[in-house]
Amino acid sequence: MELKQVCCFQVLEVLATAARSYENPVLDQRVVVELAGPGGSQAEVDAFWDGGRAWRFRFSPTVPGEWQYRLRCQGPADPGLDGLSGAFVAQPYEGDNPLYRHGPVCLSPNRRYLQHADGAPFLWMADTAWNGVLKARPEDWKFYLQRRRQQGFSAVQFVLTQWRAYKQDSQGERAFEDSVRLRVNPAFFQRLDAKVSAVNEAGLLAVPVLLWAIAGEDNPGYTLSEEAAIALARYMVARYGAYQVAWILAGDGDYRGPKASRWQRIGRAVFAGRHDRLVTMHPQGLHWVADEFRGEEWFDFIGYQSGHGDSEQDLRFLVAGPPASEWRIPPPRPIINLEPNYEGHLAYQSRQPFTACHVRRALHWSLLVAPTAGVSYGHHGIWPWMEERGVPPDHPHSGEAIPWSEALESHGASAVGVLVRFFSELPWWQLAPAQELLASQPGEQDLARWAMVAATPRRQLVVAYTPKGEPLQLRASELALPAAASWYDPRSGAWAEAGALEETDQAELTLSPPSEEDWVLCLRSAG
Repeated sequence: MELKQVCCFQVLEVLATAARSYENPVLDQRVVVELAGPGGSQAEVDAFWDGGRAWRFRFSPTVPGEWQYRLRCQGPADPGLDGLSGAFVAQPYEGDNPLYRHGPVCLSPNRRYLQHADGAPFLWMADTAWNGVLKARPEDWKFYLQRRRQQGFSAVQFVLTQWRAYKQDSQGERAFEDSVRLRVNPAFFQRLDAKVSAVNEAGLLAVPVLLWAIAGEDNPGYTLSEEAAIALARYMVARYGAYQVAWILAGDGDYRGPKASRWQRIGRAVFAGRHDRLVTMHPQGLHWVADEFRGEEWFDFIGYQSGHGDSEQDLRFLVAGPPASEWRIPPPRPIINLEPNYEGHLAYQSRQPFTACHVRRALHWSLLVAPTAGVSYGHHGIWPWMEERGVPPDHPHSGEAIPWSEALESHGASAVGVLVRFFSELPWWQLAPAQELLASQPGEQDLARWAMVAATPRRQLVVAYTPKGEPLQLRASELALPAAASWYDPRSGAWAEAGALEETDQAELTLSPPSEEDWVLCLRSAG
């Protein structure tokens, strides 16, 4: 019989039929799949219950050639599952999808940024579509993903279960019931499967939140017992772990201090033996939880949320708070702002909507405040997947949102493409904060004017962002001169030459942008 075939890094699915029914399959049975491939390659994944007596496993092979698999029950013996074996052939991928061409996203050797399995750098540029997989019609979701890929995005963040802003699906069903004796509803997830797969098919990294955790009766990370939370997260990892994903274990929760121990235990239990995809946490706004998870093997990169405030405290957190200093503390981890100002969202303090200008500022600050690894974007009409104008569910103070189809073409989203084009021309993965290059800080008295500077180790490349067109005074002795200077317009993508900087005895060099809008300065050393 001819063996099944699948391309490397794409998903193989195998169906198995249990010989018996289980009162609560997710809790009463665990089926482990052992895989062996060419050159001694080995892997182990969990199968997942898919209703009735149906169990499935999904796997994405990493090397071409013939693979063997065998199922093993860790619960009650089941002759329909125990010992079931088979084989398939993995073929090299020959298309242009970067996720399959370069392989899974992982940590770089220096643990400062993300890269693909083959070493190609991966700039995290995610859109925040929390309700997208849950609410979108399949044809709308496909259109959205294609457009976001065209606009320069590389990832999409979304939620996989009911939560505060989506309490049941279009069929009136929920992902699970019973906060103690968890009862998973496979039909809920079956309706999501094709949309999760579509994220990868569009060339975008899928970034699911497993357990939304802010206080509230509809948020699984808050309401579920620890055992039930582990079981639900394991189920979703088994179901979607073969896709090209990066996991957000918990969303929008308070994980600080004594509360961290629960999440440390959950993380260890969920990812023990299945840590082949990146994992992080998404904390509440202005919370910093690197200290709580620094010693956790499963915690791969530091996610944070600078959030939706515009007070001095909010701005200072981003430009001069933990993101600006944490990167110096070992062991190194990429640092990524998973939720900065959302375009169109009302600011907590001023009650004015964030504009594309605010979005550009937050994106550039986030990319340069720590060694450059990535940042996420959000729009007030996209994250709740608004079908018509209105206030998003359970977010009465966030302001009215426009439909997702209008938000898709926002000025902020266009700015993302401009930003990505700029960084794609540079060795961005070598950039690290270099605020010491500034002879004076324009934002010292007004944080909204804060200039952010980053450079490569030998200063062969310097990148600086000025939010309001302030002249930048740089310490000449700290620069690698001579160098070519140019300004990049983050609105249009146009370049404006600023001339050649020669070696000088002057202590400072002042460079003025073309206008009083925000600009990016780029210095390239001739050496």
